[in-house]
Amino acid sequence: MNLYDVAVKTISGEETTLAKYKGKVLLIVNTASQCGLTPQYKGLQELYERYQEQGLVVLGFPCNQFAGQEPGSEDEIAQFCDRNYGVTFPLFAKVDVNGPNTHPLYQRLKSEAPEGNGEDIEWNFGKFLVTKEGQVAKRIGPRVQPEEIAGDIEALLQA
Repeated sequence: MNLYDVAVKTISGEETTLAKYKGKVLLIVNTASQCGLTPQYKGLQELYERYQEQGLVVLGFPCNQFAGQEPGSEDEIAQFCDRNYGVTFPLFAKVDVNGPNTHPLYQRLKSEAPEGNGEDIEWNFGKFLVTKEGQVAKRIGPRVQPEEIAGDIEALLQA
């Protein structure tokens, strides 16, 4: 099984996989709407708009594991992201990124990351850059602003 085969659920409740993103550079982020880092949604949306035509897809996975900072329903999360940040990149149903109920996608991302291999996600807005071939290229900490990784994204898009 590869990254594209992992079952995920969209924010609207549709069961799917990441297969439709095969051949794209992915920026996978665990998000929250009541966090000091929540304004990163703006930067993530800007990256998506800037690089979408070249093959970048930002994927947001809400998570309520860090100080209960994502307490809303999926519908409330989607409305919040649209209303406050104009988010158009794909959002998914809430997931656990650590602990016994870690979503299989995050199990794979953490185990395949060259940095922090297997380590827990430290907070909201942890990021993983994934190559067009589905390999985890880089694990990026929560406090790194989206615009700071534009060069990494460009390098993967040109690879």
